[in-house]
Amino acid sequence: MVVGGFTNEVDTIVIGAGPGGYVAAIRAAQLGQKVVIVEKDQVGGVCLNVGCIPSKALIHVGREYAKTQAENPFGLKIGQAELDFAKAQAWKDNNVVKKLTTGVSSLLKKNKVQIISGEAHFVSPNKVHVTPKDGLGEDYHFKNIILALGSRPIELKAFPFGEDILDSTGLLNLKEIPKELAIIGGGYVGMELAMAYASLGSHVTVLEGLDRVLNNFDANLVKPVLAEAESLNMTIITKAMASRYEKSDDGLHLFYKLNDKEEELVADKIAVMVGRKPNTDGISIELSGLDLDERGLIPVDEQMRTSQSHIYAIGDIVKGPALAHKASYEGKVAAAAISGDKGVANDYLVIPTVAFTHPEVATVGMTQKEAQEQGIETKVATFRFASNGRALSMDETDGFVRLVSEKSSSRLIGAQLVGPEASELIGEITLAIENLMTAEDITLTIHNHPSLAETLMDASEILLGQGIHQ
Repeated sequence: MVVGGFTNEVDTIVIGAGPGGYVAAIRAAQLGQKVVIVEKDQVGGVCLNVGCIPSKALIHVGREYAKTQAENPFGLKIGQAELDFAKAQAWKDNNVVKKLTTGVSSLLKKNKVQIISGEAHFVSPNKVHVTPKDGLGEDYHFKNIILALGSRPIELKAFPFGEDILDSTGLLNLKEIPKELAIIGGGYVGMELAMAYASLGSHVTVLEGLDRVLNNFDANLVKPVLAEAESLNMTIITKAMASRYEKSDDGLHLFYKLNDKEEELVADKIAVMVGRKPNTDGISIELSGLDLDERGLIPVDEQMRTSQSHIYAIGDIVKGPALAHKASYEGKVAAAAISGDKGVANDYLVIPTVAFTHPEVATVGMTQKEAQEQGIETKVATFRFASNGRALSMDETDGFVRLVSEKSSSRLIGAQLVGPEASELIGEITLAIENLMTAEDITLTIHNHPSLAETLMDASEILLGQGIHQ
């Protein structure tokens, strides 16, 4: 890169240092490119700083605290523990988030990626202007660019974000645990944080406009989660549309429509989690020569290339689920394509999806219904954690593993799990589906005993009509 003057010349520039952007930058550098990465906030993006990672840390704190407040069947008397929430937040921020983000910065520097702090805007299809928080900024003329802009929470007009109305970032960074917490939106983010704060001692009310929470997951998968929510004294109201709120001395009065009647609840804090929108509206995208679709997403080909052959887009700003692991995968594809690998393509078969509720829910591939809609004859097998030795020894027996295979070949095409460590177990089935493996391949793989992973082997044996522990 030539430094000095008004315009810097770069080979590849990446806009956004989240899980998609920083991975793309490192892979591009590994493949011989000279790379610059621009980040307007913090390296690591939403996921590492105010999303995936800190939320899981807070969820872990909640689960550990909840264990001290409940009786257990194995004679361990803990007593009523006290929670220093300020210390818990400091642990989340310093021992988890800071370590990871510092590590990402070190990895970028190790791979000779130049990190620039500032906000980027297109000047032309081959040039961006980067404005730092202080200073005049500089232009960067590039050969190739990877847009990893991410997304942000959708804000409801009647509930503008502020001190009382929180997005997920605000909810993660509260100084005190609210006695009464209302959450608008019962998707996986809303339910994850609702259960976390319920475990920490809040009375949580979830308002969901659809007929059930976690609507993207099969209803049977959600039943154990709802049972746990009830044990945490959570209130879940479905088919409820939040309309407005008023602030008074006794709290925030949240009004919502239910069965054509206006109802009311009072909360200390209100959190809004009704989805996310792509950050394609703040970079002067019109000057790049790119068009957006009706959702504000950028159309790309199988190599993440846009209609401008030197501009690539990945992650939450392109079609598909807004998941960090999807963005990382796409970043690697884009970096390889820029480096001249004509064979690389965004050709994955499946993407795992996880809700870090309690118990955890995880899915990958097709359900039986989805397969049948595509004309695929299937076999389905279910194995319950209650029949697994490791789950029994952990006192974590709620839930099940369900595997879906193609009937004629026993090739695995889908899995749905709810139960302990579902987020970890889903990886084995994802690998199996990607590699066109069959139920027999799973059964012929020796799984250590006792382990939760044995549930996958047991379910596979049932698919083959050879079930032993069913």
